[in-house]
Amino acid sequence: MRGRNKNRKALAVAPTETILESISDGVFTVDMDWRITSFNRAAEEITGVPREEAIERRCSDVFRSSMCGEDCALQQTLKTGKPVIGKSGYIIKADGTRIPISISTAVLKDGRGQVVGGAETFRDLSEIEALRRELEGRSRVGDLVSRSPLMQKVFEVLPAIATSPSTVLILGETGTGKELMARTIHDLSPRRDGPFIAVNCGALPDTLLESELFGYKAGAFTGANKDKPGRFALATGGTIFLDEIGDISPALQIRLLRVLQERSYEPLGATQSETTDARIIVATNKNLRDLTRRGVFREDLYYRINVIRVQLPPLRRRKEDIPLLVEDFIDRFNRIQRKAIQGINAEALSLLMAHHWPGNIRELANIIERSFIMCNQGFIDIVHLPDELTAHITSTPHGNNVRSAHDLLDAQAIRTALERNNFNRLATAKELGIHKTTLFRRIKKLGIHLPETDGRTSRRQTKE
Repeated sequence: MRGRNKNRKALAVAPTETILESISDGVFTVDMDWRITSFNRAAEEITGVPREEAIERRCSDVFRSSMCGEDCALQQTLKTGKPVIGKSGYIIKADGTRIPISISTAVLKDGRGQVVGGAETFRDLSEIEALRRELEGRSRVGDLVSRSPLMQKVFEVLPAIATSPSTVLILGETGTGKELMARTIHDLSPRRDGPFIAVNCGALPDTLLESELFGYKAGAFTGANKDKPGRFALATGGTIFLDEIGDISPALQIRLLRVLQERSYEPLGATQSETTDARIIVATNKNLRDLTRRGVFREDLYYRINVIRVQLPPLRRRKEDIPLLVEDFIDRFNRIQRKAIQGINAEALSLLMAHHWPGNIRELANIIERSFIMCNQGFIDIVHLPDELTAHITSTPHGNNVRSAHDLLDAQAIRTALERNNFNRLATAKELGIHKTTLFRRIKKLGIHLPETDGRTSRRQTKE
């Protein structure tokens, strides 16, 4: 009878060991002195440490981990008796490779219920991390982030643009990220180790802009006591970015044309020309072709800068990027302001998705920064957003009912469409792709205030 019980016990243990040897998760156990008592096959493969070298050694000597010491999950479990599930971290393999892992812990008890040690399982997340990096790579180029098909087309050609020495023209509305695009092109280029010099041509008067770009010699004018190099000289070996190129005067356009054609210029008060090897990237929010037709912008200069053109779409045409951009801004402001804001809730995000964004990405960044001032912890909520985003919703008598994400999105989208169509209900319904009676019903339900006359009525009255 005793031999039968012994065989039964062996049969009970053997399947457990077989299971532990066959699973893909690493498993090890420790005693109360933190010495490893068991170490399965997967633990060997993930760590690169043979079982015979791990057994009887302290776990901290085997696992060079981000979670050893005070942050040890197994130590926490042995103190509290509570398991830790799915904690993320990393270990350093025997060959020095860093492996991302997810761990879970439990208390190990004997047959009498006494705590005799602890058990930990850990899962290799390398493949998941590689997939995450691959997906992130598709949506990120340098500091630019986007999942929009419009921006993905730009991302595809950026490496070729960056390696070319040709002049680049970046077009886009104010706030679409033209300077960030220029910096990204520079950072991807062979000139990445050289300087990146940015000049806002629309922010300076013509005479000051000329001296800023080309520099001056001592005695060129009153107060010029010594030579001062211009931005073209400072950008030697790197890139010069001329923003708002459409704002420069015809006289300065001629001088800039010479730089593009001959790669030379004369500082103010100089008697000899100087050369530049700086790569030139220009940007504008204006229609340069229209300016050339009107004689405001030189046609020959336009053709010189329009060698490679990058068109940045406005944020309203790439709204699928808003959650990604918001996440990026939250990470940035957490670092800058040393906060730990966890994210943005669905209602507030829906309101951002419904906004028309006349100020584009810059406006979005300013709104998130402002929200950080109002939000001290947790998630950004509607109450943390500026009044211009919430006024049309929170002021309605149905305010408590429209705080769901769906109604918030509807209300702001309808309001924006109405304003674009001069409150012409029929045109608004056509733009939104719904019947006009459906539009009237939604306007009434959401409590959206309308003027007494719509755009169509006012136009008819004007004609009369």
